[in-house]
Amino acid sequence: MQLVKLALKNTVAKFSFTVIVVFIILALFAPLITPFKEQALGEPNMATRLLPPSLKHPFGTDHMGRDILSRIIYGARTSLVTALTVVFLSAMIGVPIGITAGYFGGITDNILMRFTDVFLSFPPLLLALLIASTLGKGLLNAIVALVITWWPWYARLVRSQTLSIKSLAYVEAAKAAGVPHITIMFRHILPSCIAPLAVQCTMDMGSAILEAAALSFLGLGVQPPAADWGLMISEGKAYFLNYWWVPTFPGLFILLLVMSFNLLGDVLRELIDPRLRRRMLI
Repeated sequence: MQLVKLALKNTVAKFSFTVIVVFIILALFAPLITPFKEQALGEPNMATRLLPPSLKHPFGTDHMGRDILSRIIYGARTSLVTALTVVFLSAMIGVPIGITAGYFGGITDNILMRFTDVFLSFPPLLLALLIASTLGKGLLNAIVALVITWWPWYARLVRSQTLSIKSLAYVEAAKAAGVPHITIMFRHILPSCIAPLAVQCTMDMGSAILEAAALSFLGLGVQPPAADWGLMISEGKAYFLNYWWVPTFPGLFILLLVMSFNLLGDVLRELIDPRLRRRMLI
């Protein structure tokens, strides 16, 4: 509770949290607040092609005459759902592997961590591009590619936390009492890993949005006519010099949302670390 109060007093945390909540509301209620729902879903209107920002179209229209604001609102759905799915599945894979490796150690640790190192030896985005291009175009394949490249980071994080926790007195007491290993791992050790996991997940939300947009920009993620920020930038890059608003506004929204998740993650990290927390209170 004290951490929540400190976070509410932090200007950066309040700004970031507000921006994220606004985007979540936009995503949840997109069909109700979108001014041009059909255009957001991909229906063209060549009579309004490449119109500049105006009262009717605050962000202008694209090369197919579609309202950019409407497509950005629907694109928030795609970006947030993709990021949440990638982070959740990566944690679901990485956490059990990391806690198992750290708890049992020995040959189990060596086998699981060497397997993890195979994935960590490649740059994440490069490996995601390779996997996505192999699986084929589409949002589902892009999510699978990102999950495959991201779960090792969660495995490493949880393993390091488990190594420092498993020798504590209450864990040793549980072992001496004959508590099953699976219970010790997920009831006694895992709760102590929640705080660093929360920080990692928050910061990874921004990275997932950015990398999913990159895959869509390269044609490996969301496919037309669906609304996606990366795809909108890709379609609008050819018009940037004469019609700057087409790729600019989707890019600004990516910047704003990614920055908000990263700033919120930084604040959470400082609040969780006692040394950094004291610095914040000065």
